[in-house]
Amino acid sequence: MLKYHLQLNPDDEVFLYSTAKDCLAELFKNPDIICIDFGLPDMKGDELFRKIKNSRPDLPIIVISGQENITVAIDFLKQGAKDYIVKNEHTKDLLWNSIIRLRENISLKQEVEVLKEELEKKYSFEKTIIGQSEGIKNIFSKINKAIKSNINVSITGETGTGKEVVAKAIHYNSARKNKPFIAVNMAAIPKELVESEFFGHEKGAFTGAADRASGKFEQANGGTIFLDEIAELDLNIQSKLLRALQEREITRVGGNQKIKLDVRVITATHKNLAQEVKKGNFREDLYYRIVGLPIELPPLRDRDQDTLILAKHFIEAFSKENKIKPLALSADARKKLLAYNFPGNIRELKSVIDLACVMCDTSEITAEDINFYAIEKDSESFLGEQKTLKQYTSDIILHFLKKNNNDVIKTAKVLDIGKSTIYNLINTVDIKKKTK
Repeated sequence: MLKYHLQLNPDDEVFLYSTAKDCLAELFKNPDIICIDFGLPDMKGDELFRKIKNSRPDLPIIVISGQENITVAIDFLKQGAKDYIVKNEHTKDLLWNSIIRLRENISLKQEVEVLKEELEKKYSFEKTIIGQSEGIKNIFSKINKAIKSNINVSITGETGTGKEVVAKAIHYNSARKNKPFIAVNMAAIPKELVESEFFGHEKGAFTGAADRASGKFEQANGGTIFLDEIAELDLNIQSKLLRALQEREITRVGGNQKIKLDVRVITATHKNLAQEVKKGNFREDLYYRIVGLPIELPPLRDRDQDTLILAKHFIEAFSKENKIKPLALSADARKKLLAYNFPGNIRELKSVIDLACVMCDTSEITAEDINFYAIEKDSESFLGEQKTLKQYTSDIILHFLKKNNNDVIKTAKVLDIGKSTIYNLINTVDIKKKTK
């Protein structure tokens, strides 16, 4: 009956055992909570309690018993039981409430452990920003300058280059490392909710504001706020953000109380903010307020051998997470990775490597295991690349050859060119390299 009642919560997975022996044999499943009966067919409840505690000292245990003996209950609680519930008509409700309280405590403990782990890592540059190229060494130099002061920092770079990783490296190596790091993605917040998200709101400030809520800036007080995709911020909110940064204080939506701010601002965008200012999409005064120390992250294609260094790192991480032996990269796999442009940068590389680890059937990843997530480029980005006419022609022919499964006749018909033109290009060095 209790198992059925507890399974009504879809977030819980419940296992029921009729003997203490069965329970002890399955402790390897690492349960979050154990509930034991005092009277068991093969072992007394207090003996089972001690065995579990010896094996898992921090595991929360609830004891259920038909005995209303207060001495027994006190003894269990002294030994570390989280609750002692007497069997009666209220047992299932008492147990339900006890588990809810324990789950909240477990959740808080896990959050604290994550924060401790992040602080202990200290975001050492060598462990979190992987690479040895000149471009990355330049980033290390900029980060070292940033952590020595409270100057605002603006991080630019293509999508997937690791802007949030750099922001965390700055925060967790600065004097603010023991204070909050709050990340806000501008692109993910509806513009009508941004002001409340930034500055919080008072109860009744708008429909649905049932209680007072603190905003991201208030939550980040004393620490760092990371405003990702800052270029997406609505012009109306830009003026309010500028005022908050200038006056170093905020007011919750619907309130009058001034809240003093001590927050470092780190912004990030994949767009050119100076160009956005020229287009009228971003306030010039806010631009100068947030630009501070600019850090431009290089795309992966400009980082030389860092692609292979990162690939090795991702292979090791995947192997560890999935408890498999570390895989090696074959020569043809390395060549294929280095030849690819990686428009999605580090994020794309990680996805490619994760898939390659899954597809690999031996101890070595081959070129066949590596599949790229090709996204068609628009004409503006395609023509924006500096190439010769011959190179553009080769790229176009190669694209349609792949699309038509290397059918020369079909490709020639689609492009309205002679077959000999395609055959001549196929025999050139550039095409040979790309079609291998």
